[in-house]
Amino acid sequence: MRPSFVMAALGGLLSGIFISLPAIGSELKVKITKDMPFAEVTHKGSKVRIQRIQDTDNRLIDDFAKTSRPCPPFCIHPMSAAPGIETVGELELIHFLTDKVTAGAGILVDARMPKWFKSETIPGSINIPFVVFNKDNPYMEKILLAMGATKNKSGSWSYGKAKELVLFCNGPWCDQSPRAIKGLLEVGYPQQKIKYYRGGMNLWRLFGLTTVVSKKSVAE
Repeated sequence: MRPSFVMAALGGLLSGIFISLPAIGSELKVKITKDMPFAEVTHKGSKVRIQRIQDTDNRLIDDFAKTSRPCPPFCIHPMSAAPGIETVGELELIHFLTDKVTAGAGILVDARMPKWFKSETIPGSINIPFVVFNKDNPYMEKILLAMGATKNKSGSWSYGKAKELVLFCNGPWCDQSPRAIKGLLEVGYPQQKIKYYRGGMNLWRLFGLTTVVSKKSVAE
């Protein structure tokens, strides 16, 4: 694992994200919910409004419109990424951004490889590719410390102050975030502090929710 790759990921962890939920926007005909027309997040220092595409005739036309991919490796994944891991949907994810990330208590992790993150991601996320979450990775300790875990004198880890995580990748057919979650569990990260957004980019896009293009990936 290249040091620049990991240090950039650590920088994303420590940068912080501010999120607010604005007043109802009556001008929007396609809202997120009846009482939530949109949400505002700060992604990499710029304010971004998360809302749905207003064109009711809009259709997916790119790779996320595919119905069939070779399996393996692109098989349909279970609802839970691992035993004891909670799966969340779009509304829960937006509330996670509003309630947890804004308070510095949570991190939304795009677990895909950098080229995917660079091409398009969910506002408010940071890119920590699934390959980083490996107990044999020499930089895993720095990642865990940045997530709020502490290492005891005995060498064991304490996760009492560790941040709550939501991980996602490309969708129900993508194994990158499940593999990241299993890697976290292997090093002892608490199940109750890990959540899985199974829908990933596929469902986020299907609902016409805002995405952002990264100007620089964590590998650069």
